[in-house]
Amino acid sequence: MIRILEKQVADKIAAGEVVERPVSIVKELIENSIDAGSKSIVCEIKKGGKEYIRITDDGCGIPENEVETAFLRHATSKITNIDDLDSLITLGFRGEALASIAAVSRLDMITRTKDEKSGVKLMIEGGEIVNKQAIGCPEGTSIIVRDLFYNTPARFKFMKSDGAESTLIINLISELALAYKYIKFRLISNGKTVFSTNGNGNRLDIISNVYPSTDIRNLTEVESNNDQYSISGYISTPIMTRTTKQSQVFFVNGRVVNSKVIEKGLKEGYKERLFEGREPLAYLFLETKPNALDVNIHPNKREVRFDYENEVIDFIANAVVEALGTKEATVDAGNIFTRKDKNTFSQSTKTHTNVSELYDQSPKEEQISVLNDHILGINSNKDGLKEFLASKKTQEEPAIQEEVHNIEILPPLSRPFDFNTLEYKGIIFDTYIIFCDKDSFYLVDQHACHERVFYEKFVSDYNNRDKMKQVLLVPIIIDVDHNLLNMDFDWQGELDRMGFSLEIFGDTSYKIYEIPTYMSASEAENFVLDFLDGVKDNKQIRNYIVYDKIIMRSCKSAIKAHDKINEKEVKALINELSNCVNPFSCPHGRPTFIKMSKYEIEKLFKRIQ
Repeated sequence: MIRILEKQVADKIAAGEVVERPVSIVKELIENSIDAGSKSIVCEIKKGGKEYIRITDDGCGIPENEVETAFLRHATSKITNIDDLDSLITLGFRGEALASIAAVSRLDMITRTKDEKSGVKLMIEGGEIVNKQAIGCPEGTSIIVRDLFYNTPARFKFMKSDGAESTLIINLISELALAYKYIKFRLISNGKTVFSTNGNGNRLDIISNVYPSTDIRNLTEVESNNDQYSISGYISTPIMTRTTKQSQVFFVNGRVVNSKVIEKGLKEGYKERLFEGREPLAYLFLETKPNALDVNIHPNKREVRFDYENEVIDFIANAVVEALGTKEATVDAGNIFTRKDKNTFSQSTKTHTNVSELYDQSPKEEQISVLNDHILGINSNKDGLKEFLASKKTQEEPAIQEEVHNIEILPPLSRPFDFNTLEYKGIIFDTYIIFCDKDSFYLVDQHACHERVFYEKFVSDYNNRDKMKQVLLVPIIIDVDHNLLNMDFDWQGELDRMGFSLEIFGDTSYKIYEIPTYMSASEAENFVLDFLDGVKDNKQIRNYIVYDKIIMRSCKSAIKAHDKINEKEVKALINELSNCVNPFSCPHGRPTFIKMSKYEIEKLFKRIQ
């Protein structure tokens, strides 16, 4: 039997398309405030918005005789006919937000227009109006949302923790503050001001305020336009990069969007300027004619579709190339890499060479067939190779559990020779170390070798509760973003377990005064910054959750290909490798060295059949 659903049931179902979680409500209400011409917007939340959300603005307000109409489904002041969809300049336009929010919460709205002497207060519970009265209030609108999903408990249980929900809201308002530089934003969480902006129009000030971890000195301005598009904003110079795309924020006609098209244009612009595995920071604002894109392809309006994607990609790429070609964006390569001393292989900045070697570089099928006869310990046995690689997979990818405290490094299946029998012969291409014994020839990858040494030291210290630390004469000061401060995950405790001692040094700053003994100060700073990037990017982190991927980033401190080292350093490196639990591969599965027997070499030269 087909029947028409009751209004309350239909409203709750429809609300599911708009109100997924507290951040959905904040987004819809703030966008309404922006469309209302507000110059100041205050957002206050409690318990991640699950218990309380209040959005207050100084916009135009809603006339008393239209207040109730505003909560009817598909009631909107933004469009009047279908043709308006091709020329949208407002953020909201569907007319579903207020009705959907009111259907699953207890909501109060206080509003007054400039022309009215008094305001009006409307109280709604579960979509039903329970009270309406006159009230004295300033011009603008204030909406209070309490007890989200109180009448749909099945949906409430899918909410994340208070900290996780707060983080989503912090991210959203940070983006909106950046997009609307002439609007004052203030965010209050559980009675404490998270951040506020002054609306003075200076985007660098806003970036510094809402993204404290971003060094604005390493940002360069992007500014370009043609008849169809214009773009502005800031991108990072190649010296300041991240391991994830967390610090890439895109706007189209003032709307925060996720866009593969803009990502591709950005990537094209940085082509051959960044090492593989690194991502630039970007805060880009693209403007185009409303009829050149579709913003109506998803209820949350976070997705847009461009009519001419290739044009957009080329335009953005050219703008980025132009910005990176300025004097301000030029990187002095001589200052990027330094050798601290002859026994320590380190880097002095946050940019690293040959990062392509550092991420998931397991041998491909075609490579395995070639390496089969040459990887130490396999003895030219295909079944042995499969067994070895299987053991590596177990070793490098421990199962994620709620109470994982240690990471186990499994030893190799066999150790067929003594490292002391190797005789040093030299280095080729400033990368591969040559050794021989009476029967074989060996090529050692200096980067993979040192990477394995560093990895096992780190894991050993991670598993050792009594870690050796060194006190820094000059502490390291790092800035962290607001969203990290509101995470439930105890990242400070984890850094302490890894050998770092830190303490609060301001609202969004931390002072690191002790680091692991095997790290230099620059290595420690680089690792902490990449560690924090990894924490922000890993949505599954809950407790001790395996840091295998994050820990392996410590290999960026290892010596790189083409770094020149002397014989004394080579011998020290091989001695350390010989003491590793598994000296035969780097943490990513690549061999640290390969061998060819005298017989195989002679066969290549046709000395034997």
